Amino acid sequence: MRALGAYFTVFFLAAVPAASQQFTTLKGHGGPVMGIAVNEDTGQVATASFDNSVGLWDARSPTWLEGHNAAVNTVTFAGPGKLVSAADDFSILVWDTKSGSKTRFEGHKGKVMGLAVSPDRQTLASASWDGTIGIWPLDGSEERFLEGHEGPVNSVVFGRNGLLYSASADGTLRIWDIASGSDQVLINQGFGINRVLVGPNDNWLVYGAVDGVTRVIDARTGEELYDFSLDRRPILSLARHAASEQLAVGDGHGFIMIIDTDSWRIVRDFRAMQQGPVWALAFSNDGQNVLAAGLSDVVYSWPVTMLDEFDPAGGEERSFLRDPDSMPNGERQFMRKCSICHALTPPPSRKAGPSLYGLFGRAAGTLPEYPYSQTLKNAEITWTDDTIDALFDIGPDHYIPGSKMPMQRITQDSDRQDLITFLRRATATKEN
Repeated sequence: MRALGAYFTVFFLAAVPAASQQFTTLKGHGGPVMGIAVNEDTGQVATASFDNSVGLWDARSPTWLEGHNAAVNTVTFAGPGKLVSAADDFSILVWDTKSGSKTRFEGHKGKVMGLAVSPDRQTLASASWDGTIGIWPLDGSEERFLEGHEGPVNSVVFGRNGLLYSASADGTLRIWDIASGSDQVLINQGFGINRVLVGPNDNWLVYGAVDGVTRVIDARTGEELYDFSLDRRPILSLARHAASEQLAVGDGHGFIMIIDTDSWRIVRDFRAMQQGPVWALAFSNDGQNVLAAGLSDVVYSWPVTMLDEFDPAGGEERSFLRDPDSMPNGERQFMRKCSICHALTPPPSRKAGPSLYGLFGRAAGTLPEYPYSQTLKNAEITWTDDTIDALFDIGPDHYIPGSKMPMQRITQDSDRQDLITFLRRATATKEN
């Protein structure tokens, strides 16, 4: 059934990564950051990244948690010394943050995009693109899967008294009785719903959708209470800080909207990212900072009361966001197809894929210390002009079936040749 070196950069000398009323950054991931969680008891930050890893950030002993075989989408704390992550590899890992040991939960047949821990910290719920919701007792008892959505499930959140709420690409927001497995459609708004959060005592739900809708509804009847929809889409992230009654909303245009849930008014509307979306949001444990991440491999933490004093962050340092017209075609192909996963510099690299430094003439699957799939280790391929051309001509899924490389092709022969010419120059070792 089931089968942790990092560093952080702190501006203004913050004592811990999410120090209140100070602007901080967390740097070290090798790819975009997809999820952020803050321990409500200690203030410790955990991050989930496209580089297949989880970052556990502490001022004195930052640690990488390695175990997933694909991009990590979400992470959440599940009690003292316990952290949970979920990924594109269909799996969920429960980490002991002190020993570094992990327990793997398996059973989903699609990407796991959302996690929630029950109020008593005894049960985990997971949202998967296979259309199901996993219910995992954290004592190791048998898991169950709730079925009813007609599309990928993006987000789950526990309510009170054994209730669970779920949001799906099928456009519905549902309420579940966990014991019986029965469900009720609260709303069907037509467009896919990406995120859902529940308010105190299940008085309200807030959801964000693909069409840019941000709405608050009655958690029992589905009746609309407030609408904070702006002309920005999609809504990609939500975060709530109960004690300060703050709600944060992140969207595809890079904005963070802060809503006061006592007065139900927008108190901040801040462009957080210079380019790209806000994929992940969290409040510091005291509610004075909001942490956000997107296409950048950096997590930014802004003081909520000082948001208007900061320029948008993120985007500039990501090479694949450069103006395509500023690059020769071969470099442009690399930036679009390869740069998010592969570095050109000597290893080690924090990116999801192995460094391409010294690529030509190297046998596939042989770079020391990189966790290749067995498929690539056994591929008997040496990287040359011809093999790289074939890789992108028919696509990695056909050229090396079963490898972890994502599906993608470069259909134009001239584009492939320009890429190969660029790679020959950019990956050459000093000896060559």
